[in-house]
Amino acid sequence: MGKLINIGFGNVVNTGKIIAIVNPDSAPIKRLVQKAKETGMAIDATQGRKTKAVLVMEDSQIVLSALLPETIAGRAKAEDGDTDER
Repeated sequence: MGKLINIGFGNVVNTGKIIAIVNPDSAPIKRLVQKAKETGMAIDATQGRKTKAVLVMEDSQIVLSALLPETIAGRAKAEDGDTDER
């Protein structure tokens, strides 16, 4: 199991299951989100706020977050212990 990162408002996801973190503004991503909602494969973790990031997970589920993709990616990178010190 990967590390858990906070994606906003006390919601956490497993970093080991994340395939991509994308901006929800493009038409293909909007279609992906709509289809996932229709099939029950979307998890809305926005707490009623505007969706700013879409996390695509390994099992074809998507998670909607109110945090920016850069914020979530930064948290994931910090949890992985990625540092440039060698």
